[in-house]
Amino acid sequence: MRSTFLATLFSLVAALMLYPLAVAASSLPDFATLVEQQAPAVVNISARQSAQPRLPSIPGLDENDPMFDLFRRFIPGLPDRPGLDPDGRSLGSGFIIDADGYILTNAHVIEGADEVMVRLADRREFVATVVGADARSDVALIRIEASDLPSVELGDPNTLKVGQWVVAIGSPFGFDQSVTAGIVSAKGRSLPDENFVPFIQTDVAINPGNSGGPLFNLRGEVVGINSQIYSQTGGFMGLSFAIPIDVAMRVQAQLREGGRVERGRIGVAVQEVTRALAESFGLARAEGALVSAVEPGGPAASAGVETGDVIVRFDGQHVVTSSELPRIVAAGRPGSEVSMEVVRAGERKEIRIKLGQWDDEPGPGVLERVRPAPTATQQPNRLGLVLENPEASSRDAGRTPGLIVRRVESVAATADLRPGDRVLALVTDGRQLRPGSVEEFERVLEGVAEGQVVTLLVGRGNSTSYVSIRAEGK
Repeated sequence: MRSTFLATLFSLVAALMLYPLAVAASSLPDFATLVEQQAPAVVNISARQSAQPRLPSIPGLDENDPMFDLFRRFIPGLPDRPGLDPDGRSLGSGFIIDADGYILTNAHVIEGADEVMVRLADRREFVATVVGADARSDVALIRIEASDLPSVELGDPNTLKVGQWVVAIGSPFGFDQSVTAGIVSAKGRSLPDENFVPFIQTDVAINPGNSGGPLFNLRGEVVGINSQIYSQTGGFMGLSFAIPIDVAMRVQAQLREGGRVERGRIGVAVQEVTRALAESFGLARAEGALVSAVEPGGPAASAGVETGDVIVRFDGQHVVTSSELPRIVAAGRPGSEVSMEVVRAGERKEIRIKLGQWDDEPGPGVLERVRPAPTATQQPNRLGLVLENPEASSRDAGRTPGLIVRRVESVAATADLRPGDRVLALVTDGRQLRPGSVEEFERVLEGVAEGQVVTLLVGRGNSTSYVSIRAEGK
């Protein structure tokens, strides 16, 4: 009797000790069914190029710059790099979105290819036709001559939550049908020189060859296309980025219809609204996109948009950060007229604007490039600046080139101002003023209290931006 009791007690204690492990195991997802159902629609893509492929170009970065490797698309078809097969084909992934042979992948996977081969999960191979590719979104649509193919189901990436499980299937280093899993790390990420895609960030292991492959939610629906990694080594480091599938599908619809993508543009340069800038412009919150330059003759200029306007809504959508505006504008149809709401001098104003066509060509420069002149001898003002009146000969018709920065000290130096910059406007207490002389600038500065934020519209080369400085004591 005693031994039976002890045995029962021992079994109960052991069960209680193992219970947390059992609960933890039961709460982990099982991806087996998802993979079994969706993997047949994932394909391997090999793109043969007659010319030796080069590293992808990143505007503003030299290939020898250490930063070049931080945000680079992992095109595997490179000499002495993993992902290049013995036949000189670069390897990538894709997935079937239509039973009649339409396949989505990354534009960089097929870039410059003379021949694109697609291998299905059942080992059949086809030569694919490129329907179209869009480098700005990194989406490409190809097609193979086949029918009754397995295809993926599409999900809504907007319903994804940070922390949810996601799964990738692809061909890293040429290993077909490889499955990796992780969680959504962040949503709506903006990457350097990638203004039109609100990336999904995950910690799913992505490596060369995964490019163009699908990212699934736990319902087995595609929510993204695996596109980029953040890496200092060229391999996976825990930061992967996927193109939301709704963005990709809008691009492929235009590619299927006309072979190219049309995007709206308005012709402005914008910057983030910091707390200091919000204080200067009289905003209740640090949100919106601050217009730092308006392209002469562009759609925004024609509609009456001015530098210093803060765009808070565009085409009915709330603009929280400046990185959101290019995506919202680009989604509009060129030639259409939309409404935008701006805050100007503390007041909200509605503007109707006709969208232009994005042509990948930079708009006309707003400012001329200025060579720094010899240092002036006068003392710096309360912002740490020595300013000089503009030369009369440098004035353009109808435009004041601004006050020239000759020396930078103290608080101005910490704001990254440099000799040769031009001060075009001064913003304080929500008002934007354009002093025509150093004397006028200093008179305005006299009325600024110690510690008050003063925002300057500064021109450097062909760009302009707002810079905030806290005034020192008198």
